[in-house]
Formats: sequence, structure tokens, C-alpha cells
Amino acid sequence: MIELRDVSKQFVLHNQGSTVIPVLQGAALQVSPGECVALTGNSGAGKSTLMRMVYGNYLADRGAIVVDGVDLATAAPRDILALRRQSLGYVSQFLRVVPRVPTLEVVAEPLLMLRVEREAAMARAEQLLGLLNIPERLWALSPTTFSGGEQQRVNIARGFAYNYPALLLDEPTASLDPINRAVVLSLIEEAKARGAAILGIFHDAEARARVCDRSIDVSDFTPKAA
Repeated sequence: MIELRDVSKQFVLHNQGSTVIPVLQGAALQVSPGECVALTGNSGAGKSTLMRMVYGNYLADRGAIVVDGVDLATAAPRDILALRRQSLGYVSQFLRVVPRVPTLEVVAEPLLMLRVEREAAMARAEQLLGLLNIPERLWALSPTTFSGGEQQRVNIARGFAYNYPALLLDEPTASLDPINRAVVLSLIEEAKARGAAILGIFHDAEARARVCDRSIDVSDFTPKAA
């Protein structure tokens, strides 16, 4: 479901004399349906860069990044957007939404975009917000007014609203209390059970041990100094 073949990436700092920063070289991995793979490695190894490349936010300099048959290294923007709607979910560390949109709408949006009946979409959003202990009195408010922990849980609810065949998770349990952490891990296990291919960054070693089938050290893809 997710495959990287010989992927390389470097950044050019145009405002600093066009300095070239090599980040990844020869990255390769596969994630099968029903499998959860953790990206590990020291800070700066390129974990977040790799995740953003798989989501299509960063363009690969070389190689193939194939998700559900679409190569994000060469796909047109419209094809990447279609992939995100239908096949590839992403739970980032930060919630980015349009201000003043109610929390219930924010969580239901992935389903509404796929033309799921509004009643069913809202019911799913309510279910997830309840599971993640977001008080019902907040559902009609914009999550931009919430605490950091509440925003993180709204972001998780939004990411799990639709049953994506492939899912990217960027530290999904970071800063969560034990009760909500357990809920998130259960959601991940349920996604695996229905066949989702999951690629994630898990700094929480206990969470990684519970839900991940194996780990890949991104440091192995760090370009070596000449």
C-alpha cells in the first residue's frame, strides 16, 4: 500500500548562499495492508521530511513514492489531492483549520467531502469526539479556541473519521494523558484490523511496542559525509 524506492531529498537554502542540505539518500521501505511501521532515528535524521514526502508536501529529488498505486514523486497536484481524499490520511502534530468552523464540522469534513450522508458523518464525528473526551459543550465551538491537548485530540478524531486505506501518524500520543493515550492506541489497532497500512513516528516507546509491527531507522538513509 505504501512503498518508497531509492528516494533522495535535499534542501537548497536560497537565502543563505544557496547552501545545499542533504537530508535523505536511497530511502526504501514498504508498508503492507494491516501493518504499522514506525520511523525511528535521532532528531534531524529526516523522519518528518520522509512523512511529508509520502503525503506529497515535499517533492522527492529522486526515486518513487507509491501509495495505493499513485507515485507522489511524479503525480499531478489534482491526483495527489484525490489520493488524500480517498486513500491517504495524515494526523500531524498540529491542528490547522479554518477559523470559526465548529469542531463537529471539522471532524466530519473528510466524510462530507466524500459525500457521505451528513447525518452519518455527524454521528461518526460525535462518536470520536466522545471517545476522545472532548466535552459536548465544545462541539459547536471552533477548535482554534481550545487548549493544545484538546486540539490534538480533535486532530486525531478528524484523522480517524474516515477509514483511510493508508494512514500517516506523526507522534499521535505525544502529550496525551493515559486515558486518551489508550483510546488513540485502540483506534490504531482497529485501523490495522480493518487493513489500513500505517506509517508513523512514535517517540513513545511503549506505544510503539504495542501497535507497531516493526521499525525502520531513518538514520540508515542519512547521506554520509564525503
